[in-house]
Amino acid sequence: MEVNHFILALISLSCLFSVSANAPPPLSNASSLASLELYDMIEVMSESPSPFAFDGTTLKSIDDLLSILPGGVDPALQQICGNTDHPVECIIATMPFLDENAPIEPLSVLKAGIKAMDNQTKNALAEVTKLSMDPTTPKTIVPILQTCIDVYNSILNSDQKSLEAISNHNLVQLSTELGTNVENVLGCDNAFKQAKIESPMKDMDTMLANIISNTLTIGVDMVHF
Repeated sequence: MEVNHFILALISLSCLFSVSANAPPPLSNASSLASLELYDMIEVMSESPSPFAFDGTTLKSIDDLLSILPGGVDPALQQICGNTDHPVECIIATMPFLDENAPIEPLSVLKAGIKAMDNQTKNALAEVTKLSMDPTTPKTIVPILQTCIDVYNSILNSDQKSLEAISNHNLVQLSTELGTNVENVLGCDNAFKQAKIESPMKDMDTMLANIISNTLTIGVDMVHF
């Protein structure tokens, strides 16, 4: 099957992560053309709201993901993401944010993961703010949405502290901030559960939680200063 056919077919492939329009194309040992094609495919993969499914097959592993990609995923990234709890999400989330001039190692993947987390959180924050300002939104839900706004702002604040910890080679602070986000991300969904209302942010929070989980694993288990 030709690459162009892959790109057209992948319109039905989905994930819960919104790729930043200004994110740099992911580069690897593959050619620049292959890398750009892969980046285009990742952008397509962000357009649908359903979880990872393609042609009736749910993508549960890196092998499943790689089986539909034309190439360009660095083996080092595959290995690092393969040691996380959510390897498919790890690859999809981090690739657009990897520094093309830095070697692919736990620290560079961690930085990319934090940037992906930041991006996903900003998208969630924009969405929940829009809902809170919508005049058709029931007034009983607005306080819950404000809780979500506070949660997302806390995650963004923690992201910056995590990057500062990396710059200062402070593993204790890094672990603390990453661990804090694991608790923070539950806040929005829990607020809706307590009100016995289905959260409109559930899908975005699920992807965000997976990214946070992966960054914690990489930061605590793989990064050494």
